[in-house]
Amino acid sequence: MRNYQLLALSFLFIFNSAVAQTPDELAIRKTLAEQTVAWNEGNLEAFMQGYWKSDSLMFIGKSGLTYGWQPTLDNYKKGYPDTAAMGKLDFDIVQVRRLSVLYFFVVGKWHLARTAGDLRGTFTLIFKKNKNKWVIVSDHSS
Repeated sequence: MRNYQLLALSFLFIFNSAVAQTPDELAIRKTLAEQTVAWNEGNLEAFMQGYWKSDSLMFIGKSGLTYGWQPTLDNYKKGYPDTAAMGKLDFDIVQVRRLSVLYFFVVGKWHLARTAGDLRGTFTLIFKKNKNKWVIVSDHSS
């Protein structure tokens, strides 16, 4: 009897974990996964498709505050001029929280494995639903 109870509790835990992610959250996680693939292929333009293509995009990083999609891409190209500098990216998503119908807040950790030495840090992202697509409108990475 105890084995059946343990099995039932395990099933409930797995089921609750699986259904806890809404379609919107899954779409956001998919965007982050696509960004990881693009980065690891050395394709910064594809990586940037996860960002809002707007002059109002806000990126806060080690160089300070940058506004705009193109200036953000230009900064990435300066900081990571080739695939060796880019390394291999992986994200550890700590929290995905809905703020409203149109906004999500994401907290995570990033890691770049590189021959020149690994880099790591944390990030907070604000995603907005724009034209039926979830895009990053604010990124604070350190």
